[in-house]
Amino acid sequence: MKTKLNIRERIINTILDKGLVDKERLESALGNDAKADTGNLIRKIAESDILPERELLMLISRELGIPLIDISRINLNAEIMNLLPEKLLRGRVIAPVSKVGNNLTLAVSDPTDVLAIDDVKTVTGCEIVLVLAAREELKKTLQTFYDAGGEEEVASIFSEEEEGESDVEVVERVGSLDISEITKKSSTAPIVKIVGLVISEAIKRRASDIHIEPEEKSLAVRYRIDGVLHKAFDLPKKNQNAVLARLKIMSNLDITENRVPQDGRFRIKLEGKEIDFRVSVLPITFGNKIVMRALDKSNLSLGLESLGFLPRPLEDFKTALAKPFGIILVTGPTGSGKSTTLYSVLNEINVPERNIVTVEDPVEYQVQGLTQIATHAEIGLDFAKGLRAILRQSPDVIMVGEIRDFETADVAIKASLTGQMVLSTLHTNDAVGAITRLMNMGIDPFLIASSLILTSAQRLLRKICPHCKIEADISKEAIEDLRKKYPEVAEVDKFYAGKGCPKCGNTGYRGRLGTLETVPIDDHLREMINRRKSEDSIKEYLKTTGFKTLRENAITKFCKGWTTLEEVFRVT
Repeated sequence: MKTKLNIRERIINTILDKGLVDKERLESALGNDAKADTGNLIRKIAESDILPERELLMLISRELGIPLIDISRINLNAEIMNLLPEKLLRGRVIAPVSKVGNNLTLAVSDPTDVLAIDDVKTVTGCEIVLVLAAREELKKTLQTFYDAGGEEEVASIFSEEEEGESDVEVVERVGSLDISEITKKSSTAPIVKIVGLVISEAIKRRASDIHIEPEEKSLAVRYRIDGVLHKAFDLPKKNQNAVLARLKIMSNLDITENRVPQDGRFRIKLEGKEIDFRVSVLPITFGNKIVMRALDKSNLSLGLESLGFLPRPLEDFKTALAKPFGIILVTGPTGSGKSTTLYSVLNEINVPERNIVTVEDPVEYQVQGLTQIATHAEIGLDFAKGLRAILRQSPDVIMVGEIRDFETADVAIKASLTGQMVLSTLHTNDAVGAITRLMNMGIDPFLIASSLILTSAQRLLRKICPHCKIEADISKEAIEDLRKKYPEVAEVDKFYAGKGCPKCGNTGYRGRLGTLETVPIDDHLREMINRRKSEDSIKEYLKTTGFKTLRENAITKFCKGWTTLEEVFRVT
């Protein structure tokens, strides 16, 4: 044991003797791990930018005589890999590369990780011969190995015989069903477990959507995290029908119907928290594709302030909400957070004194205290009919999921003129475009001018990960161009970006925040609407009122160090 500990001491002494760093800085970088056997020495030195990992490994190789290898060029032997549990290899970032007699050659990213080396020796009973490999290369090689053997890995989960329940507890599911061979298989413990793992892993990674996609030779699982899809893993093709049937059963859908799209929902309980999932099933070439959207109600109770809006748009919103009646429109593309914003508004004004009714397609969040209606096109219950029915329920506030046609727009506007506050969404590119869109639907300008009190447009920007936030390297030419267009950029010296770390999945982003442009409808705007003035004319007037566009709002967030320039131009 003492000899192994001397490796740590020899590495530290070598770094100091070579004059690569002073003792105080090295001790500061290592912190409590200066003398621990946790195997954090190489990683901590590399992460503190004292010395790049590759350079450090070459130094160790020269000084200690431990060979440095390119692990990515080595094909790991399944028989040798199976000598050790996957959890140990992935957790310690090590890999056995060969075995001759009783000598096991072990690739390590940190030769000072005494505990890992001792564990390998105990499990295998072999003498350990060390070789060095870069940590990230080792991780990728292990990932590639286990992905290539993914069918066997997942199949081993499916073939487990022991009884047991997934960590995910289904709160709402169907009762009795006509059971076929597939439903029998879908109800077995291994299938229930793997579906539970897919869902719990998605929640752990903060995914908003889970995509389960049948491919020719596998069942692919992807997660949408912070608005971007990421490949998670592949499940064996032979388990496709059972997995999809399990999800359909949970969602109260017809498992015998594979030719037409279906929509459902279910609720799970994980770690004491209930989360709703909205489920969409679509027939595709190789089976049924299932997309599940996670709807976490705890996000709605945070209020408008938590959504990342700047003071001016937030004040415009609150002023509009204080009015007794009228229409508030939130515009933007699918997935831009419109529903979350509207529900956050409803949550703030949800008191016993108000009768709040919603008509949606489908109901996204089920919120206590709200009367919620789901449209059903197959029986003729669309937005317009649902809205007319709502008006006979003496509502104070109405939320319409989306204004799609003249009929819905007409009923919504007339409802607002008879004393109701109406909230809804439209698919337009900007806030001013909502006015034009209503006119194009056939609504008379005087009705728009009389009823509309606020239009807004919204997008979602990815936030820089706080765990790996560093100063961004932006060219002088780009900054100069920005300063000509946006004077506030001239007041900032430093800009930031995410380097990428395990906390953010090496993307540099963690979480999202809303960026909002708002157009309060004042008397002058009402006059312009009545005269059918063009969008350009309205935008010219808005410039005189201090109006800031989506891009300008996003640039402010960039200047504050909340997001990156790339994200600003990607989204706005």
